[in-house]
Amino acid sequence: MKLKVCGMKYKDNINEVAQLQPDYLGFIFYEKSKRYFESQIPQLPKSIKKVGVFVNAEIDHIIAMINKHSLNTIQLHGQETPKLCKYLQENGIGVIKVFSINNNFNFSVLKPYEDVCDYFLFDTKGELPGGNGYTFNWDILNNYPSSKPFFLSGGIGLNEIKKLKDFKKNEASKYCYAIDVNSQFEIKPGYKNTNELEKLRQHGL
Repeated sequence: MKLKVCGMKYKDNINEVAQLQPDYLGFIFYEKSKRYFESQIPQLPKSIKKVGVFVNAEIDHIIAMINKHSLNTIQLHGQETPKLCKYLQENGIGVIKVFSINNNFNFSVLKPYEDVCDYFLFDTKGELPGGNGYTFNWDILNNYPSSKPFFLSGGIGLNEIKKLKDFKKNEASKYCYAIDVNSQFEIKPGYKNTNELEKLRQHGL
């Protein structure tokens, strides 16, 4: 599985985490987030894809951030339409569409997005769009009706290592492309604990 470290905020910390060679680094362009990114992304290795995270943002703002930061991929956490996803995809931008999961999740909501995004991302349904810090019941993904690759998110930390390894053995993980980590690896919002992230890497994740 690929690794995405989301909610990056501080320049020196971004550079430290980049040395661990995650596949993706995420930057949150949502003003209500404690991890709201307002500065300039430092130069990163080309192997690391820069992901801009948005919640119901205007298309002009998304495009402005793509141009300012040379973003590779856009992660959409709100009620963005398939039309918006298609527009971004047609302009060469990778699109991750996020869906928050609870025990009553209806997978039929994925269908309109099947052909207009590159990945789905499943996180835990909570009060805020993302960053709620706890996991959902991954067994729900046994009912996943698609072959679209997805990111697994929501409260993943070192305590979930065994659970992740067990998950990788299950049919539910067949299309799991990456894991997305954030709050469980933080010293404070937006500042990641590189020692803890290195332990995650040592487990092959």
